[in-house]
Amino acid sequence: KLAESGGGLVQPGGSLRLSCVASGSTLDHIAIAWFRQAPGKEREGLSHISARADRIYYADSVKGRFTTSRDNAKNTAYLQIDRLTPEDTAVYYCAGTPMVIAGIAWPNEYDYWGQGTQVTVSS
Repeated sequence: KLAESGGGLVQPGGSLRLSCVASGSTLDHIAIAWFRQAPGKEREGLSHISARADRIYYADSVKGRFTTSRDNAKNTAYLQIDRLTPEDTAVYYCAGTPMVIAGIAWPNEYDYWGQGTQVTVSS
C-alpha cells in the first residue's frame, strides 16, 4: 500500500516535496513513478525511479523542475517540485511496480497506487 503526502496550497514560484510511503511491505524491489491528473485532463506520467535508484526518467515537460528520489531505508520515495506554476495544479499520485521498466510506463502497468495528494498553485 502506498500513501502520498506533502501536497497543499503554494504560491507560484514556490516549491513542494511530495512523499510516497509504503506500508505493509518494503519498497526495496519496487520502482516508483509519479503521475498527476488535473481536472478534465488525462493522467500524466512525470517520473520513474528504479528500485535501486540507478535509473531515473522524467517527462520532457518537467525536466529541470522536478526531481525524484527515494530512501529505501525509510520506505519512502519523493518528488521535489520547484518553480511551481498554476499549470502544476493537480492531484499527484505515486505508483509502484516490481517490474523493470525503461522509462515512464502507462498507468495500467503499475500495480500499486496511492490515494493522491492535491497540489494547488495560486496566489
